Amino acid sequence: MKRITVPFVFVILAILGWHYSQLSFSFITNEVLIRFIRDGILVLALIIPIKAGMGLNFAITIGAIAAQIGWLFVLDIQMKGFAGIISAAAFGCGLSIFLGWLIGKVLNRVKGKEMVTTMIMGFIGTSVYQFIFLVGYGTFIPSHNKEIILSRGAGVRSMVDLHEYRNIIDKYWMLHIGSLEIPLFMILVVISFSILIYYILNTRIGCHIKAVGLDSGKAELLGINVDPVRTKAVIISTVTACLGQIVYLQNIGMMNVYAGHLNSDIFSIAALLAGGATVKNASVYNALIGIILFHFLFIVSPQAGQNLFRNAALGEYFRTFIAYGTIVFALMANTRTIKS
Repeated sequence: MKRITVPFVFVILAILGWHYSQLSFSFITNEVLIRFIRDGILVLALIIPIKAGMGLNFAITIGAIAAQIGWLFVLDIQMKGFAGIISAAAFGCGLSIFLGWLIGKVLNRVKGKEMVTTMIMGFIGTSVYQFIFLVGYGTFIPSHNKEIILSRGAGVRSMVDLHEYRNIIDKYWMLHIGSLEIPLFMILVVISFSILIYYILNTRIGCHIKAVGLDSGKAELLGINVDPVRTKAVIISTVTACLGQIVYLQNIGMMNVYAGHLNSDIFSIAALLAGGATVKNASVYNALIGIILFHFLFIVSPQAGQNLFRNAALGEYFRTFIAYGTIVFALMANTRTIKS
């Protein structure tokens, strides 16, 4: 009963928000579908670390950074089209495996404090990444694409255009039903990732992950080497987040080099918690339901706030309130579950 409290509240808020926003159902549906394919994989990246007993992995930001480095690599060598997307994904995933391994090694030394540690690691990763591409690109990193470099000859521009890659994947199997645009192929991609996460959790390594998450001490007694299992869980999460950010950026067609990854953790965690997940337990079902509920409310809240208070700025502040408020409310609603 406790786990349906948060989704139920979000359903009520979504209905009220829709009523006061006065937005059409077709408009909201189109926007929810766009956000479902744009953010779905990022949300799914959170599930396995939770199952491994490490709580909410704020370090998926590092996976998003790896994806952006992959995009910058492709832009630097000026590889275009579908081959460019595959190359960005391959480069980013390779980097994510190493970074995920590094994060896993750190988390194995701070057991019980993983969430705070991943948050700090996200900040550190952001600082290092920004330093490398603001100072290093064009100096100790050779530049081959003058269009993305700053006029001073060093550093990447704050915004880079990905129009060459925009919607290359999204346009496959695009169904038009009246005013609705349904990106069937990308919906199937997100569902495929959902099935893959579910499959992994039911393999041998998945059973080990769940055993470690339930009780690491008993898992060791059963002969499970706990630390490598936790490290593998973080690697899977980081790689999945990288692929999610690749999809996200190709859908938008524009990349904020220094800030494009900053809210990937907060919004993904908020969506997962909106679906009824906790820091102790999460499922694919929670992720899929949460994406729809959170982004439905995320879409209608600015217009609802503007119509209610006659203030456009106040309506826009509702977005930030919903993102952070979701996390706080979900944690409060599941306090007893967390303590047990």
